Amino acid sequence: MTLKLNLELEKVIAKIKENNPKTVLIQLPDGLKPKAGDIQDKLKEQFPEIKITFWAGSCYGACDTPNVDNFDLFIAFGHSEWMY
Repeated sequence: MTLKLNLELEKVIAKIKENNPKTVLIQLPDGLKPKAGDIQDKLKEQFPEIKITFWAGSCYGACDTPNVDNFDLFIAFGHSEWMY
């Protein structure tokens, strides 16, 4: 059986279009880190001018977020949706 992941990249694309960032930081849980190249390829097709960085550090939950001060948009995969 092959498991197909739904990474909901359409939501990421919509959020990027909504915010029009120049820099994006993406945090993935360890199990999704092997998909970073696929995610970057898909996003670069849509937004070739945006600098996309993946956080390679730890990711133990919503309380374990990197310093996002130098980025216009922070996207964290694998967490519940945050409400603002």
